[in-house]
Amino acid sequence: MSSASAPSDDLTVIVLAAGGGTRMRSKTMKVLHPICGRSMLGHVLRAAQAAEPRRLVAVIGTQREQVGPHVLELVPDALLAVQETPEGTGHAVRAAVDAVVGADGDLTGTVLVTAGDTPMLEGESLRDFVADHRRSGRAVSILTGRVADPTGYGRIVREPDGSVAAIVEEKEATDYQREINEINSGILAFDAAFLRSALPRISNDNAKGEYYLTDAIALARGDGLQVGAFPVVDVAQTEGANDRAQLADLAREMNQRILRRWMREGVTVIDPLTTWVDADVVLSPDVTILPNVQLLGATIVGEDAVIGPDSTLRDVEVGQAARVVRTHAELAVVGPAAQVGPFSYLRPGTRIGAEGKVGTFVETKNSVIAAGAKVPHLSYIGDAEIGEGTNIGAGTITANYDGVAKHRTVVGAHARTGSNNTFVAPVTIGDGAVTGAGTTVRTDVPPGALAVSAGSQRHLEGWVLRKRAGTAAADAAAAALGDAGSTTPEA
Repeated sequence: MSSASAPSDDLTVIVLAAGGGTRMRSKTMKVLHPICGRSMLGHVLRAAQAAEPRRLVAVIGTQREQVGPHVLELVPDALLAVQETPEGTGHAVRAAVDAVVGADGDLTGTVLVTAGDTPMLEGESLRDFVADHRRSGRAVSILTGRVADPTGYGRIVREPDGSVAAIVEEKEATDYQREINEINSGILAFDAAFLRSALPRISNDNAKGEYYLTDAIALARGDGLQVGAFPVVDVAQTEGANDRAQLADLAREMNQRILRRWMREGVTVIDPLTTWVDADVVLSPDVTILPNVQLLGATIVGEDAVIGPDSTLRDVEVGQAARVVRTHAELAVVGPAAQVGPFSYLRPGTRIGAEGKVGTFVETKNSVIAAGAKVPHLSYIGDAEIGEGTNIGAGTITANYDGVAKHRTVVGAHARTGSNNTFVAPVTIGDGAVTGAGTTVRTDVPPGALAVSAGSQRHLEGWVLRKRAGTAAADAAAAALGDAGSTTPEA
């Protein structure tokens, strides 16, 4: 058999995601464990899509009820192939090929096979690998890497002409072969016609009784076809995670790469060792990130903004020149030049307008703080609308829940509310209105009105002397009065 077809623009990517990953010791499927804001499988699918395949196939098996929906959420037109029993990589690829043939009627061009647990993999590397495979006209190509310590990896044994003679596992390698530092990544490219002919010929006559995809290399050589290797410069891209310790190591390396990329694009990161930025975060030039910051999910930070120290933002949009310090925020919007913190908690649905302020020990939820409005300290603002230029006094509570339903509080523009206020929703405070300190607002306040709810202050003179006689407070009061008998207690 000769190489069955010339290089084709047809590319099918098969992602192997059927293994259980028992060493993770988790009820969550291994490939679904998160790293830098995506699942391991999510990173691989992103890289696979960057190779622009005609068809992407995910092989699922163990915990398919978790993995299948996750794949389709990320790649809606992906094809799912089920490996009913875990009988090796060759068996898994056979399931994928059968699924493609069943859906498309045929399988042509190039087939790229990769694992679902190599989150460092990049689309550019896959594109280069596929391009090299096509140019060479090989039946099989292996993505390899050169490492300082190849212990535990399969070695790539080459012929004098540079073609691949075999992949030799360490336990079967000679002393000479163990010195080889070019290792098998497990990522392979095939001519589709050869792959279809080889899969039925792969045997499970081995100690584990499994069908190994790498056995196709010997079949190709036996057919007189070319087998080659493509060393990837950045071998870390081929590293997998079999347990949580390895996953943490990969996460640390991936995070540092993300930070280096942003720093080269004009972002200042004061302390990369204490800064974590997810893969989907978007940062603008001249953003400054102070120590102990986590930017997670789909967070976006505008130019000249300063984040931190000690802040965690998930799915938050931060406007140009805003400042967010010692804050926890999720699904919130912080407008341009706004100030947040320290010690603020922005819950989902919070929107802070341009030059707005949410200050110390303030919690917000499902609320709009309009441009220039301020909630400086010690307040809870939930299910509320705070108008432009309004100032909310310290210790303010929007009592938004009546025990059955949530209700909204609306405070108009340029209002001034006193300290220690409670707004019992639903209630509206008009534009330019004022509320006194300690006011409980239960009914709507007209624009420009002053609302107070307390009666006149009165004093029960001598009460401490009568009721707390012998205490330090009574002694202090007596000393201040000069003569305890000189006051006339109020009846």
